[in-house]
Amino acid sequence: MAEPLERIMVVESDPMLSDLIARQTLAPLGYKIKVVAEANAAIQESIAFSPDVVIANLQLPGLSGKDLMVALSARNLEIPVIMLAPQGQEMDIIQAFRLGASDYVGTPLRETELVSAVERALKQVRARRERQSLSQQLEQTNRQLQQRVHELTTIFGIGKAVTSITDQKYLFDTIVEGAVSITKADYGWLLLRDEQRGADFILRAHKNLPVSISAMLGQPWDDGISKLVAVSGEVFSIHGEALKRFAVAPLGRAAVVIPVQVQKQVIAILTVMRKDDQEFGSSDQVMLQAVGDYASISLVNARLFRALDERAAFLEDAVQQAKDSERVKDEIIGNISSELHSPLQAASQLVESLIAGDKEPLSPGQHRLLSSAYEDLQRIGEVVDAMAALHRAAAPKQLAPVNITKLLGETITRYLNSDFSKDFTFVSELAPEPLFAQADAGQITMVIDALLSNAIKFSNINSKITIGAKLDAKSHIQICVQDEGIGISKQDLKHIYEPFHQLGKPPVNGAGGLGIGLALAKEIVNAHGGKIWAESHPQAGSVFHFTLQPPEK
Repeated sequence: MAEPLERIMVVESDPMLSDLIARQTLAPLGYKIKVVAEANAAIQESIAFSPDVVIANLQLPGLSGKDLMVALSARNLEIPVIMLAPQGQEMDIIQAFRLGASDYVGTPLRETELVSAVERALKQVRARRERQSLSQQLEQTNRQLQQRVHELTTIFGIGKAVTSITDQKYLFDTIVEGAVSITKADYGWLLLRDEQRGADFILRAHKNLPVSISAMLGQPWDDGISKLVAVSGEVFSIHGEALKRFAVAPLGRAAVVIPVQVQKQVIAILTVMRKDDQEFGSSDQVMLQAVGDYASISLVNARLFRALDERAAFLEDAVQQAKDSERVKDEIIGNISSELHSPLQAASQLVESLIAGDKEPLSPGQHRLLSSAYEDLQRIGEVVDAMAALHRAAAPKQLAPVNITKLLGETITRYLNSDFSKDFTFVSELAPEPLFAQADAGQITMVIDALLSNAIKFSNINSKITIGAKLDAKSHIQICVQDEGIGISKQDLKHIYEPFHQLGKPPVNGAGGLGIGLALAKEIVNAHGGKIWAESHPQAGSVFHFTLQPPEK
């Protein structure tokens, strides 16, 4: 049997009229009807029967139909009331409308008019219920949206923490707090696998755990569930009576456990619990898995940071050892050059005195041998002086603003007044405005002389040597020396700054030298915080560049 449509209460003292309304007219239409004879009974029945529409006569014994409407309104019962009134009671009908009547039907009663009035009233009821239903749905949707925004905001916060926080304890606390928040759980904790004892898990972070458990922070703790999840590698949700078999049962009645994996290996366990027997839904598990993924990322990052720290410490030790080794080498070179300089000078003077015949005349053979020894001593002296020069280049300097334009101009003038001017053309390409660098003028002069000396040795007679200076893109002073000589092979370019290195080809002009000039130049430029490099091709000349820092402001 179909359920009746809406409920209608008829308040009528005339049994003939009430029978006409209820049994003959409305009941056949499927409405559930309740008939009462007076207003007092209608007030009581309105709470138990919950009518959708009330049909009441204005003229009732005791309380009138208007009194009934006032009583229903006082009880906050929003029930449409259709008044029955005979012709000639227009004033009472108007008052009834003012009190909240939804409609009226005149008597003697016409059935079609009554049915139409009921349908109009029920249409209002249905519209009101639909609005209430829509309002409830909207409220529920808003609550769901607010929950979703809260979840996504929490997830975003965890993701931001994972990418910006290096404090692992704070990061783990953030992850657990986020997991508890988005699932509306009462407890949460994170267990991390012990790297020394792989079977144990260490309590690394928690939210709201009792003191007896939270005191174990940083120590192994077996909650009875985590090891099972570590073996299966699957999300585990449990609630109700089934939870009583586990050690954490005293904490609550529902739990969900998320494995945190790296390369399919469970390295941590994230758990949340509720005190009530309210199962964690699939949405909760999905959100927890997202939190677990962030926990996995944080653990991978922690491993990478640890490896980087170890690598950085190793490199720092290596750099320090290299610096110590370099310092010892410089000290040895400085000591050797200092110790050898005086004996070599004395030996050279003695041999020079013997060659001059100051003691006694020499035979041709003795003269030849002493001359050869003198040349060797001179050669050794040059090597010792070169070693001393390298040592001095690496030593600290007194830096000051130097007018590089003026210094280069003076250097060019010096070479134009030298014997080299008859064999080479020296060209100046200097900026018109002065260029200043933070430098040691004497040492920079040594660098320029070394580059010019190198250009002269490997350039053809009557060729051009160009000296220039300008500001580069970083506002550093860039100085260059360019020649039109025999060039340098790609293989030799890799070694030209090594001390005592000799090019594969002999110099065009003069002796080859010790191969110390470019090494000395690099040491000086590096000590100034600059950079030196060369560009060259065989038979196409070479260009040497080096940079200097601008003066300190």
